[in-house]
Amino acid sequence: MQDTTLTWRKSSRSGAAGHCVEVAEAPATVLVRDSKDVTGPVLSFGARDWTGFLAGIRAGEFDRPGM
Repeated sequence: MQDTTLTWRKSSRSGAAGHCVEVAEAPATVLVRDSKDVTGPVLSFGARDWTGFLAGIRAGEFDRPGM
């Protein structure tokens, strides 16, 4: 998504090796992309889904063993 009106910010959890996730807020939507591929795919979350996604991250639902 190439929208110059969006303000993208890197996750505070992004690694020093360039494994970065960027987030932007649009009306009623939160957008997520890979900072190494700014013209690539963008995930779009509604407010309720974003809240659920963050809760899942905090609960460790997406953790991979050994990572």
